[in-house]
Amino acid sequence: MSDHELAARLATEAGELLLGVRDELADADAAARKAAGDKRSHDFLMAALAQHRPADAVLSEEGADDKVRLRADRVWIVDPLDGTREFSELGRADWAVHVALWQAGELVAGAVALPAQGVTLATPTVPAPPAAPATPRIVVSRTRPPAVALAVRDALGGTLVEMGSAGAKVASVVQGVSDVYVHAGGQYEWDSAAPVAVARAAGLHTSRIDGSPLVYNQDNVLLPDLVVCRPELAQAVLAVTAA
Repeated sequence: MSDHELAARLATEAGELLLGVRDELADADAAARKAAGDKRSHDFLMAALAQHRPADAVLSEEGADDKVRLRADRVWIVDPLDGTREFSELGRADWAVHVALWQAGELVAGAVALPAQGVTLATPTVPAPPAAPATPRIVVSRTRPPAVALAVRDALGGTLVEMGSAGAKVASVVQGVSDVYVHAGGQYEWDSAAPVAVARAAGLHTSRIDGSPLVYNQDNVLLPDLVVCRPELAQAVLAVTAA
């Protein structure tokens, strides 16, 4: 099984597991669903990677950060449940599972599963989004849209699309539901690694908000900002975000 196939399989299977957790705990409180979802998906991914890629290092949001990864040639960067709040709210579909592989300085494979949508986006082949509308759509958090995203909306004469997890937001650009995702103010490598790998495979622009490259498998895993957008909008977006 190739790395691309493994990423897609594990993200999809973790997503199916999470749907089961949601059903099992439908009558529990949201906190119980969050805790169970995070733990069970993490445990599944760690066991599966140990089985299929035992020589590789792993960086997971839900696990201890083993710094051996800094000396490893291959590191899986995973978010077992991206959008825990949305997952805990029954009926919401804007949450995801991220599985990415970093090798020798680059993201080389990745998958974003959107389990409640029945969709997994995975490298190496991700269809480009359909034609853009005349008015750009900027996807933002439904609870805390960053000021930089609002500035991009104003500069581009765009509209806002509200959505939950980072993976769901990037997927919305890939799927043509939105056109620009700009974030500033706090994320970690696992929040963006798999979404960025998928976005690049779809031909989208990805960078920090100052236009510099997104770099992974760093000692400090904080990676607080990013831009994912249609390539034809990148110059106009960065003119705002890098200012």
